[in-house]
Amino acid sequence: MPSLPRFFFHPTLAQAIKTLLFLVLCSLLGFGAGGVRGQTASTSAAPGASANSGTMQQESFPSRTIRFIVGFPPGGGNDLLSRLVAAKLTELRGWSIAVENVAGAGGLLGANTIARATPNGYTIGIGSIGTLSINPSLYQKIPYQVMTDFTFISRLSVTPAVLVVPVTSPYQTVQALIAAAKANPGSLNFGSAGNGTSHHLAAELFRFKAGIELTHIPYAGSGPALIGLVRSDTQLMIGDLPAMLPMIRAGKLRPLAITTNQQSDLLPDVPLLSKTLPDFDVSIWYGIVGPAGIPPDISHILNQAIRDVLALPEIQHKLSEEGAVGQASTSTEFSSFVQGEINRWASVIQQAKVPLQ
Repeated sequence: MPSLPRFFFHPTLAQAIKTLLFLVLCSLLGFGAGGVRGQTASTSAAPGASANSGTMQQESFPSRTIRFIVGFPPGGGNDLLSRLVAAKLTELRGWSIAVENVAGAGGLLGANTIARATPNGYTIGIGSIGTLSINPSLYQKIPYQVMTDFTFISRLSVTPAVLVVPVTSPYQTVQALIAAAKANPGSLNFGSAGNGTSHHLAAELFRFKAGIELTHIPYAGSGPALIGLVRSDTQLMIGDLPAMLPMIRAGKLRPLAITTNQQSDLLPDVPLLSKTLPDFDVSIWYGIVGPAGIPPDISHILNQAIRDVLALPEIQHKLSEEGAVGQASTSTEFSSFVQGEINRWASVIQQAKVPLQ
């Protein structure tokens, strides 16, 4: 075998040859200059992956059960509407939703449960005129700040309220009821779903505008309050029409007046309360909220889902049957609406001298 020339073993030349052989080997095996197959491609894809992270999050939400918090016991307007919406979200989107009643303190416990939840979209709930717009002015201290502790997802619905008495009551008209209250100040009791609820403040506004004295009997929800009214433990109540209609249709309650400035198609013969007390206009509204800080893309998914549900003809028909109207909105519109309602009810509480809780 012939010997190699001595210059082949020169240290510098030998190192150069080794380097060349290494690069040729890398090329043949498909490695990049970094020494790891695909490393350059992976690194260059990272910015794109980051940009698409929001899209990936949208595509994967929800991947587990959503808690839907209701701050009142089963059977009231909050609960009935929540279960209707939750059922349709499951039917329409295939989402798993667990409605959870966290009742107490006029809805404060439920609202606080929502406010303190992890802001990932997996805990949402129903907010109402009471929990979002009345409580901040009625209670000396509440565990949440409405405008900063919630993500306002969408408005849901609005419904008139109705002034009712037991069917055994001697009062056939609002005028007769007011006359009796004036003749015996403080002798008539009104029930509500709890301190700070729409039932409570609507009746306080009625008391103030009518110039009468009434005694408030708070219950732990609409259901118990209605039972107390039917039994004549209380003499009157102002509540949302959907919750009152079954008892009215069953002949257990007598409607005396509608509290909004528009006649109800479901109770066309019941007069408007504003005919007796000018400018009296109270409607009960609901919306969907979550804890503050829900990512905008997740909030958008929830908002669009609510819009899709409210657009269903069967939902519109169902709400109409109960005297309600669906009212979807953007998050910004809902937030602005709530701020206006807070201002309105703060003024009512001050003018009517409603005792702070």
